[in-house]
Amino acid sequence: MPGSTFGHLFCVTNFGESHGPAIGCVIDGCPPGLALSAADLQADLDRRKPGTSRHVTQRRESDAVEILSGVFEGVTTGTPIALVIRNEDQKSKDYDNLLDTFRPGHADYTYWRKYGLRDPRGGGRSSARLTAPMVAAGAVAKKWLRKSYGTVVRGHLQQLGEMAIPFAAWDDVEGNPFFAPNAALVPQLEDYMDRLRKSGDSCGARLRVTASGVPVGLGAPLFDKLDADIAYAMMGINAVKGVEIGSGFGVVTEKGSEHGDELTPAGFAANRAGGVLGGISTGQDLEVSIAIKPTSSIRLPRRSIDRRNQAVSVETHGRHDPCVGIRATPIAEAMLALVLMDHALLHRAQNADVRHAVPPIAAAAGAAARQ
Repeated sequence: MPGSTFGHLFCVTNFGESHGPAIGCVIDGCPPGLALSAADLQADLDRRKPGTSRHVTQRRESDAVEILSGVFEGVTTGTPIALVIRNEDQKSKDYDNLLDTFRPGHADYTYWRKYGLRDPRGGGRSSARLTAPMVAAGAVAKKWLRKSYGTVVRGHLQQLGEMAIPFAAWDDVEGNPFFAPNAALVPQLEDYMDRLRKSGDSCGARLRVTASGVPVGLGAPLFDKLDADIAYAMMGINAVKGVEIGSGFGVVTEKGSEHGDELTPAGFAANRAGGVLGGISTGQDLEVSIAIKPTSSIRLPRRSIDRRNQAVSVETHGRHDPCVGIRATPIAEAMLALVLMDHALLHRAQNADVRHAVPPIAAAAGAAARQ
């Protein structure tokens, strides 16, 4: 299937289906000599996996990753790294009634029209389960970026349905199942999700993902812009319907005197551009926000059609996330890391000999602004 490979020099080819025997990926282009083990990847997979709280799908998957190739005596060899994750808890019978009908908001109809057939079990190839191999590949990129440049990629939930989540502290993010940066709001988020789940409905979410310690110069003018590739990567995540970089749609109401980040000898005065100018990284923090649509699989009856174009009513039962955005933070982090590593390798290949005789401009708009 075309469209299953991501990246230029750091390439990740994704394979598998939601209810097949396994899912996984092959990473090509990882430099040799990086210390790597399954444990380096498992931490992020555990953050993403289902069944971690009552607020997400109760599908029970260990998501234990196996490294089949590309690593010898604990370090990468420069050859393809094959990763596999076994599927352990499929309940395909939950989808028996969907073979001839199409769930509103899902890829069922478009897949059938494109390929003439489809795997209805858990969404098959269109399932968000296929983000797990990308999280594993992203963990490789995260480790290489931190080792090579000190780059740190992290994210958090900004909004759950109608509930905005003001940022309090990064330390709060990993202490709750929502990746919320405000521990005081977690009881309210739990109550909101309990009520939503009982109603049989779903909601959307807004996430923020950021990268600090990004080297200057990643990206290129025109068609290989860093921000363009970031948007491409984020839109490749299941259910993402919008991407903002820096001020995003806020630029509509900003004046030029406000939006253009002024430069001073001490550094940039602000970061409304989100760390990218002209498609090239400024060295400031990359700031990305994504909008995730409400889960399409809900228990409430919805109008649809079957393969004979007859009207039907569809109710989706089984195990589904009432909000897919709850588990999406590690996925967004992974995709941003993959873009950054790919661009870092591209930049190194062309511009490794570029030197500047003047001191570089300070990267951040003040450490206090980094939150």
